[in-house]
Amino acid sequence: MEIETFHKILKSGCKAESSKLRTASRLANLLAVFCILSWRIFWMTMLNRCNPKEPVTLVLTKKEIELLNYLMKSKGKTQINLSNFIIKIAKLGGYLARSSDPPPGNIVMWRGISRLTDIMLGFELGRKVVGN
Repeated sequence: MEIETFHKILKSGCKAESSKLRTASRLANLLAVFCILSWRIFWMTMLNRCNPKEPVTLVLTKKEIELLNYLMKSKGKTQINLSNFIIKIAKLGGYLARSSDPPPGNIVMWRGISRLTDIMLGFELGRKVVGN
């Protein structure tokens, strides 16, 4: 079942079929990158379901953690664990995080990671333009 989920991420999230690359080597390179991204999203989602109390540094970089903390302030004193940051990423992808909602799925995680990546790129470009 997990392989079907992985391919769903690859097909729905990456939209690999809609790429307009003209050569086989370019398409192969694109698919290689998409496989890595799809695996990361699948791994993060499944790890959160199995071990939500794992440290967040296991799956996110220091910059990703800092940016998520900046974008979404935690209410009160919350633990810094994987589950909390998966929810933050999923919220970027449209997850509502209601008490009755199931854990975030792969597609909403894909959208959240894509948005986080775009925000990180914009943040880095803004820092280089302004100074630092």
